[in-house]
Amino acid sequence: MTPDLNPPSSSFQLILDTAEQLIREKGCNKTTLQDIMDRSGLSKGAIYHYVSGKDELFGRILISKMEKINENFHTAVTHAASGDASSPIQMIVGRMMINTDNESVTNKIFTYLLSQSENPKIAKILTELYEYTHQLSIQWIQRGQQAGAIPSHIDAVKLSTLFNIFTYGLRTHRIIVQDEEKFGFDDIFNVIFKSLQ
Repeated sequence: MTPDLNPPSSSFQLILDTAEQLIREKGCNKTTLQDIMDRSGLSKGAIYHYVSGKDELFGRILISKMEKINENFHTAVTHAASGDASSPIQMIVGRMMINTDNESVTNKIFTYLLSQSENPKIAKILTELYEYTHQLSIQWIQRGQQAGAIPSHIDAVKLSTLFNIFTYGLRTHRIIVQDEEKFGFDDIFNVIFKSLQ
């Protein structure tokens, strides 16, 4: 499941959007490739042209969300270079909060895949997803350092690892603890921003 950094074709984007809509409506377990074919009007062959099955498709949705965050990050770094040093961190924390919400498609997919991690194919998807996220986070940190938004003394690899541990821990926390008010955006932003000082 190597990420394709080119923009998705209109057919693949339709597949991603349709799957995401069905997951919102039915959840991951009840969403099938047949549902996606019926809703999108695409053939089985069209779907299998892009992915080997439902689990890989779900992993691709997570990758596409990370690619969108990456685009937003680069915009935020541009703003940071013009004086708003907190902008990239605010953007990342904001997306983290949305993506770890129990009702978000990304958290539903992550939970679904994680619950089946004993399956070697799904374990591979999760590992590749983690590695992609880790490398992307390193790039964000380094880009932020080049733009002067993140201090140059920060170890990008270690901070990326900590960021991912924090994100995965937050996902789990929000699944178990339903009261989101106890730990919100400002708390997370302050912890991450202070760690960069």
